[in-house]
Amino acid sequence: MQIQKSYENHEEGVLYIVPTPIGNLEDITFRALRTLKEVDIIAAEDTRQTQKLLNHFEISTPTMSYHEHNKGSAGHKIVGFLEAHKQVALVSDAGMPVISDPGFEMITEANRIGRVIVLPGANAALCALIGSGLPAEQFYFYGFLPRKKKELKAVLDDLKYIKATLVFYESPHRIKETVKGLESSLGSERRMVLARELTKRYEEYIRGTSQEVLQWLGSEEAQIRGEFCVVVEGSNEDRLEEEKWWDGLSITEHVNAYIQNQDMTNKDAIKQTAKDRGMQKREVYQIFHQS
Repeated sequence: MQIQKSYENHEEGVLYIVPTPIGNLEDITFRALRTLKEVDIIAAEDTRQTQKLLNHFEISTPTMSYHEHNKGSAGHKIVGFLEAHKQVALVSDAGMPVISDPGFEMITEANRIGRVIVLPGANAALCALIGSGLPAEQFYFYGFLPRKKKELKAVLDDLKYIKATLVFYESPHRIKETVKGLESSLGSERRMVLARELTKRYEEYIRGTSQEVLQWLGSEEAQIRGEFCVVVEGSNEDRLEEEKWWDGLSITEHVNAYIQNQDMTNKDAIKQTAKDRGMQKREVYQIFHQS
C-alpha cells in the first residue's frame, strides 16, 4: 500500500505528466509553462516536435527522447534522474501523455521511487466526446483499433453491446476502413460523430448514422486530413437476445458457420463454439471431427 501526498515538502524526485496543446498553442496552461521551465529535464516523445513548443514560449530546459522504441533505455535514465532527486517532465507530441502514448511503465517505476504529479490539460478524446452531442455521462475510451480485419471484428464484437458511448482514435489513412468495420459490426443506424483537426482552424464535426458517415467519407466533399476522433453511440440492444444466434444449429453447423462466415481457422472456430456453448474445447473437437 502507498499513500502519496503530492504537495508536501519531499526530498525525492518528481515526475510531472504535462499535457500540451493538441493544435492551438493558446490551450497550454500557465502551470504547464511554469513546470516546463522549472524541471531539470523534459522527456519527450519527439524532441523535435517538443522543441517547437519550447521555442515558441522561450523555454530553454534540456530535452531527452522517450518513446515506444527506446522506453527501456530512456526509462532507465529517467529513473537515475529521479533517484538523484531531480524533477522530470514527461510530454507527448500533443495532448495528455500516456493516453494512446507510451509512459505507463515510466509512471509505475516513478511511483516506486518518487512522486508522480499529473497536470490537467488538453485531450482530444474528451473534446470530441463533449462536442459530439452524444451522451457523455458514461463513455468507453478504446484508443486505436486493430488494423487487421479479423482482429478488428473480434474487438468490435466485444464492444457491440456496451451501453456507454464509445470513443476511438484513428489516422486519416485508416478512417474509411475503420468506419466500414464499425458499420458492419455495430449496425448502419448507430449514431456516429467524426471529429477532426480539433482546436485548429479547420476543426470539423461530421454527425450522422454510421451509414451516412461512411457515405460522406466516400464523397468528394470529404476532407480526410489530420487525426480523427470517432465517437459512437452506445448500444440499446440486449446482449442475450443475439448471443444465441446459433440456437437450432448442431455443434458441427455452429463450427462451420464460423469457418465459412468469419474466415476462422478450424481451431479458432472450435474454440469460439466451445466458449459460446459453455463446453470444453476437446468435446467440440471430438464431435466436429467425428461428423
